[in-house]
Amino acid sequence: MTGTNDTTVQAAGCVLWRRSPVDGELELCLVHRPKYDDWSHPKGKLKRDEAPLAGALREVAEETGYAAAPGPELPTLHYVANDRPKQVRYWAAEAVSGRFAPNSEVDRILWLSPAAARTRLTQPRDRDLVDDLVHRLEHA
Repeated sequence: MTGTNDTTVQAAGCVLWRRSPVDGELELCLVHRPKYDDWSHPKGKLKRDEAPLAGALREVAEETGYAAAPGPELPTLHYVANDRPKQVRYWAAEAVSGRFAPNSEVDRILWLSPAAARTRLTQPRDRDLVDDLVHRLEHA
């Protein structure tokens, strides 16, 4: 069987982090998408001929309002969404400036400790990215 549905959807995103302005502890940004009523890392489909890292940073800016400084690449996730295979490449990214404003895709964000982020994430596959990021930051 051939056709467009066999094509893997290419997407990219970031595990967005910062040091808490209050106590300096690590905080991760999760986005709430009302369309799916889920909590996830900021991510989205790549535009035609868009480099994955550029797409990841664009999605962070669009979904969270934050500019981010990219860090190391994190594990790539593969899964099926809407009956199509999907590949999402992720990077660690530190929030450097910006401010959230609700939009049509994302109505809320939360800055959470890694433990709270793991609990809040809707998809179990997203939790491993939290662990990977924490491990990399602790051993940087």
